Amino acid sequence: MIIRYALDGTIAVGVRTGDVVRRIGDDLASLARLPLAEFREAVEQPTGPELPLDRVTVLPPVDGRTEVWAAGVTYKISQTARMAESETSATVYEQVYDADRPEIFLKSVAWRVVGDGGELRVRADSEIDVPEPELALLINSGGEIIGYGVCNDLSSRSIEGENPLYLPQAKIYNGSCGLGAGVTPVWQVDDPYALELALMITRDGEQVWSGSTSTAQLHRRFDDLVGWLRRELDFPDGVWLSTGTSLVPELPFTLADGDRVTITIPGVGELSNPIRRG
Repeated sequence: MIIRYALDGTIAVGVRTGDVVRRIGDDLASLARLPLAEFREAVEQPTGPELPLDRVTVLPPVDGRTEVWAAGVTYKISQTARMAESETSATVYEQVYDADRPEIFLKSVAWRVVGDGGELRVRADSEIDVPEPELALLINSGGEIIGYGVCNDLSSRSIEGENPLYLPQAKIYNGSCGLGAGVTPVWQVDDPYALELALMITRDGEQVWSGSTSTAQLHRRFDDLVGWLRRELDFPDGVWLSTGTSLVPELPFTLADGDRVTITIPGVGELSNPIRRG
């Protein structure tokens, strides 16, 4: 796994193997400018000395001008959930599921992303809020998928359901994007369409919701999503694209202050965060 970390006031990027980290560069943005072949060479031939993992502070795997974007309604259950929560515009979500053009939106800039263990938030002016566990793609400046990560695309169901035009407020606010803990190189995942995703929500030490699914249920192909994302847009430092969720807690479930959300994708990573309201 590739991680971004801080050590003695310096930020760097390294390859984590077990409990050891070896530096490979200054930032992920520079690595995301490389073609896949050169990126792989840099990852597989680290030059830095071995560092114990407990000496470094692991940071969110995004920096520079790298943005986080997300796709919506890419699984059937997501379409069904969006239609159920929408008061007046259910057909909008029915149509986008089968449309040629996918739903794609900007989720976060690099400095707003929260990493593994950091505090995620739900809006104080929202009544129903849920995590959205998703497989995320790290795409280089040339449009090649170079790695995978775990994303929590936190969403306000009550705000989005009130009006689809409120989607930015339902999706984009301080503490709404979790990403981590690192990047799993693309060549280490045999089949990205056969990955298990598991979500667990705990409250006061007790499990209050859990579920699992598979990327096999994804309605769209990754190359198709990447192609639409890059139409009319350049990403000189690369970009993360979160690919949508098929795990949505049933209404009227909502996250509460103090909950912990844990998303696990075996072979890719785990992201676990406490939740605060407001």
